[in-house]
Amino acid sequence: MKGSLSHLVKRFFDVLLSKPLSSDEISKVENWLVPALAELFFEQPPADQRHGYRAALVVVADADATADIIEAALMHDIGKRHASLGILGRTIASILIKLGVPLPRRMMTYRDHGPVGAHELAAKGASRISVEFAAHHHGSRPGEFDPAAWNLLLLADEPPNPRSLLRSGITSDTK
Repeated sequence: MKGSLSHLVKRFFDVLLSKPLSSDEISKVENWLVPALAELFFEQPPADQRHGYRAALVVVADADATADIIEAALMHDIGKRHASLGILGRTIASILIKLGVPLPRRMMTYRDHGPVGAHELAAKGASRISVEFAAHHHGSRPGEFDPAAWNLLLLADEPPNPRSLLRSGITSDTK
């Protein structure tokens, strides 16, 4: 469950253990996205690129995956880069958000990364589901979207178990 302590711990280790995408992975992303969206994708820190790439792999493994669902998986956290927070800043922001205390501006940007990214995606011509998933992936599904597709995106957004990351080598250039 997003926002739970378990989710936050998994996401911390996901960021901590992430490595930059390999040249093969970069090529896949470039094939999945139009150039304007690929440019945004590669403006993200390596850990967010890795997270989006891993989410796209979950979606691609589904027989019903479409290009717009793959795009949504890759681009859903694009707004986080505007906060310019490292792993420690993100951790502190997540704790403060959970506690409901006032946030400094950069941490508010991190908290509001969904709508921030959705606005940017809409301006770049992203698919409707990419825009809406970016805006609402921490909230409720807008009614017009297929529940199965939305649930696949939610599943793809879940951080992996830290032990499975270490055992599988998925953080390295091999996957």
